[in-house]
Amino acid sequence: MTEVQPYSLGATEPELARLDAQAASIARPTDLFLRSAGIAPGMRVLDLGTGLGHVAFRVSELVGSAGAVVGIDQAAAMLAVAEQRRAAAGVENVTFVEADVRAFRDREAFDAVVGRLILFHLPDAGDVLQHHVGGLTADGLMLMIDFDVGSVRSEPSVPLFDAARDWVIKAFRQAGANPIIGTQLGLLLRDAGLTDIETFGMQSYLTPDDPAGPALLSGVVTSLAPVILAGRIATEEEIGLDTFQERLARELQTSRAIGLIPAVAGAWGRRRAQA
Repeated sequence: MTEVQPYSLGATEPELARLDAQAASIARPTDLFLRSAGIAPGMRVLDLGTGLGHVAFRVSELVGSAGAVVGIDQAAAMLAVAEQRRAAAGVENVTFVEADVRAFRDREAFDAVVGRLILFHLPDAGDVLQHHVGGLTADGLMLMIDFDVGSVRSEPSVPLFDAARDWVIKAFRQAGANPIIGTQLGLLLRDAGLTDIETFGMQSYLTPDDPAGPALLSGVVTSLAPVILAGRIATEEEIGLDTFQERLARELQTSRAIGLIPAVAGAWGRRRAQA
């Protein structure tokens, strides 16, 4: 396998806050995907790239006290926060492990493997999926959730909004991430040997006065600013970080434009029964 890229946005305090806001913004589609795929009481589930544990904690509610969740990640700083939150909430059916998603294998098979916004950052996503198919029980379930940043647009077009989308896409690609991986989830699962694949996506349409769109886009641009500037994707003057969110909100309101934030795609399938 090729070397896995480090998480593209780092683990600073502002980035952790942005991740919390992002998780809240996609909690509804995440819950729909988890339920639609069949995460159920009693399951033992592996959460790939668990980060701050948002998905692991939701899965823990669905599998209940008879089930268990193991969340793995290489980011020790994020896992430390996740463990603090687990202990504070008294959640007993979740375990966090610092591990490489390429190599982790538990002694006991999992009924399901889930991953949200992890394939986005993996240049060898297909190899990682194949590895974890091998850790599933017979007829085990695999569910992947990820973004399609290419779906972002404003309607009618707001130049700053659409320019920022282009900066973000180019910066993620320069950082080794795949910002449109959500479009390929079903194909990746099929190539990993899964069957009975289902996939669909959800996208939010934000009104001009909704602060969520400018806040989320500003957060990503801020986190990616070093990559954007180093790659000469945009200049400091073009970005104008100090006033970016305010200007974006004003332009959306002036144009009465709807902001379409990244579509959240989900795909799941079952391990092929052995002949």
